[in-house]
Amino acid sequence: MTGGPEVGPWLAVALHDVEPRTFARSREIRRWLEQRGIDQVTLLVIPAADLHPIGARAPDLAAWLRRRVACGDAIAQHGLVHRASGTPRWPRSALAAWQGGAAAEFPGLPPEDAARRVAAGRKLLHEIELDPRGFVAPGYAYTRALRGILTQSHDWFADIRTVRFHDAEIHAHALCMGSSTKLKRALSPPIIRAAARTTGEVMRIDIHPADFDQPGHIRTLETLLTRAAGRTPITYDNLSSKQGVGRRPAPGQAPHLSPGSIGHSQGSGAAAGVRSMPIG
Repeated sequence: MTGGPEVGPWLAVALHDVEPRTFARSREIRRWLEQRGIDQVTLLVIPAADLHPIGARAPDLAAWLRRRVACGDAIAQHGLVHRASGTPRWPRSALAAWQGGAAAEFPGLPPEDAARRVAAGRKLLHEIELDPRGFVAPGYAYTRALRGILTQSHDWFADIRTVRFHDAEIHAHALCMGSSTKLKRALSPPIIRAAARTTGEVMRIDIHPADFDQPGHIRTLETLLTRAAGRTPITYDNLSSKQGVGRRPAPGQAPHLSPGSIGHSQGSGAAAGVRSMPIG
């Protein structure tokens, strides 16, 4: 699907951590979303969880992903192995532990190692006939080097606050719950429900397979989707073509705005500043 739906405001749902061990749960969540009218989802695929490429380990998953793309979903690359591999210095190590815990793959890696991982993951997805235009770092844990690599390798990448394209960016906080610690499981649902009241023209909802082990997380997701009634589902790939969707020029780029498009939406909520809690 090219261009995507034409009528906003928008709902961008991302399903994280798609890999062989989560295949059954991911398929269940995708059906759950479809039953609630979400006909476009961005699937964040881990190319080589446990160092085993999807194509060799899970041909059924690869086939399902291709079918989902044919039905209008989008595929994005979610790291390479989704496991911490570097040893960042303090205080970056503390931030990485909070952001993604053992999944924070890129903090502490040399730039050349990060580049190899990005390229290897994309190659593995190409081998199973998937073309990821976008990238989301595990745990939203980015480094300066990784951001530079992604501006050359992919059409877009998303952090917890922003979806960044080559020539512009969309400011929209991801509504993302945490489940790795008791504190995150307890605090993230009410924080996310509060944050959902301040979303702007683009509402981003993140879902992890682990969310469906927590009844409170499922109830919160139901609440978010109820609040999203009237929004048009859209993939992150298709957001790139929406010139009037809360976009602002990327650093160093000249403004490119549709008449009357950006000023109103940024003042209405996406920039209101309630931070969501990254998964860990």
